[in-house]
Amino acid sequence: MTSTDDQGRAEPPVAAGEVETLLGFLDYQRATLEWKTRGLDADGFRATVGASTMTLGGLLKHLALVEESWFSRRLHGHAFHPRWDVDWDADPDWEWNSATADSPEQLRALWEEAVACSRELVAEALADGGLDRLAAVGWPDGTTMSLRWIVVHLIEEYARHNGHADLIREVVDGEVGE
Repeated sequence: MTSTDDQGRAEPPVAAGEVETLLGFLDYQRATLEWKTRGLDADGFRATVGASTMTLGGLLKHLALVEESWFSRRLHGHAFHPRWDVDWDADPDWEWNSATADSPEQLRALWEEAVACSRELVAEALADGGLDRLAAVGWPDGTTMSLRWIVVHLIEEYARHNGHADLIREVVDGEVGE
């Protein structure tokens, strides 16, 4: 039985196998980002904290790119979606900077689509080698990461950015928690 917290997030299982535990924590981190961006208008998505230019909208767009980069591009070797065909040399932070021109609905839909696609791709990889399955695209030095490594990396990526999201959300409307 899965329990949920006051924000509607499914709690990760406390006594399950490795796959269920890792994916439970990844989904918990994803749900935390969803909570921190829930119910905000465009101004809320563009708010910053202090000297930082980081926004909640930028976080959603960045994490959509991260999902696609790791689970589609690296794990399965798929080409990037054409939406990511931009001049990265001209603007290495394009996803962060361009998010201010996107509506909250566009950003949420982009991120939700990326998460749904990632879930399908992870299920496919689990059926084809499990957590030990190696990525199709490794690093330039020939090192190839496993699905296990990728999932743990995504948990870390979300956890780090959820800390940012918590600070930004507090500035927007005072909502705090975790």
